[in-house]
Amino acid sequence: MYHKKDEPHGLALSLPHANELLQQDNDETPFDGIICIGGEDWWYHNRGHFDFQIMRRLATRWPVLFVNSLGLRVPKLSDNKLFAKRITRKLRSLSRGLEKIENQFWVFSPFSIPGSTGERLSNWALSPQIRWAARRAGIKRPLLWVHCPAGAALTGKLGEKFVVLQRTDRFEAFPEADPTIVKGQIAHLKSTADLVVYAAPLLMAEEQGEVARQVLITHGVDVDRFISAGEHPVQTPADVADIPSPRVGFIGGLDAHTFDPPMFKSVAERMPDIQFVMVGGSSLGDDWCSLPNVHFLGRKPYDEVADYMAACDCLIMPWNHSQWIKACNPIKLKEYLAVGRPVVTTDFDALEGWRDVVTVATGAESFTAAIRRALVTHYDPQIARQRVASETWDRKASVLADHLLRLGQAEVAHKSSGSNTSRPKAA
Repeated sequence: MYHKKDEPHGLALSLPHANELLQQDNDETPFDGIICIGGEDWWYHNRGHFDFQIMRRLATRWPVLFVNSLGLRVPKLSDNKLFAKRITRKLRSLSRGLEKIENQFWVFSPFSIPGSTGERLSNWALSPQIRWAARRAGIKRPLLWVHCPAGAALTGKLGEKFVVLQRTDRFEAFPEADPTIVKGQIAHLKSTADLVVYAAPLLMAEEQGEVARQVLITHGVDVDRFISAGEHPVQTPADVADIPSPRVGFIGGLDAHTFDPPMFKSVAERMPDIQFVMVGGSSLGDDWCSLPNVHFLGRKPYDEVADYMAACDCLIMPWNHSQWIKACNPIKLKEYLAVGRPVVTTDFDALEGWRDVVTVATGAESFTAAIRRALVTHYDPQIARQRVASETWDRKASVLADHLLRLGQAEVAHKSSGSNTSRPKAA
């Protein structure tokens, strides 16, 4: 199924060193578009994710085909409700087929199956679907950008000129995936990629000797949107308005590999006079926390997330100490700071450089005390906002585009030299 939907978004992107390469004859340009094997699904995941934000901006310069996540986990029949929910939303995504969203940004939902069966399927059925969609998007010589590890099966099958691995998550630590399969996929991608993009310094340092070329691009933030919501809240969301203050908010996915349910529940039990507003999807089940002062509001569109943050008096990140969290760079940190509410968080490596604008607490007792202090202490949001002012997604995309162009420039120079050797890695 093919859909076309023109919705100009007005995203502007200034790419350093871009004009010379982009003005070359198309037949000489190393790549003429980007195929992104995403880690999420455009139709039901929060659109604040790294690959969504970056690809929408790169689409102001190149056609971009965003391929919705191929999946890592096989839904478990034992959890009937969650199984049905995941199957239903995936079928809805598949029904959308190929759609043009804005500018040159296209979204495609191919038929795929997660796990070992899906990997075998990818070897013959998936790549023709993606090549067809890429041609529709006007892409003939793609740069292949891979976030979802299952995209490893596509390397060498799409006519790609370059491969970029987005290593912003430690997918092998995802509890519902087969670690043996995922580790193999990631190892293949690291050995194949011309460039590996990291968001967390720890993970980048760990893999320094395993990849040809690295770049650290930490997560960005829609600065104007989140600051505006915090400074000039238009209206409290309807499902929050009836929840009395003070409100403590957590905005994000409630998942066992990131969130710390026992600690959070202990904190909420210690603070019956405080209301906890929980915004985001959950894979923890329905009965893990039934406290009367904890309010689960579910997923919200990305455009409304800032308003929910602004409706809270304090924002929290009660992360666990999993391998996933150790290698992460949470998007919510900079969004929280831009909104301008005090932030209480557990410790994690990517806090380096931000500890002076948040409160770090360990354990339920310490976390509870930190929240109470935050609610009664004067907080100046301008300090944190100044820190995130330069952390825009536009700036992140501009830096990344420069790195992609360097790959292309190195290829052009290589061909101009008349060398018959294999393509060099850009320095």
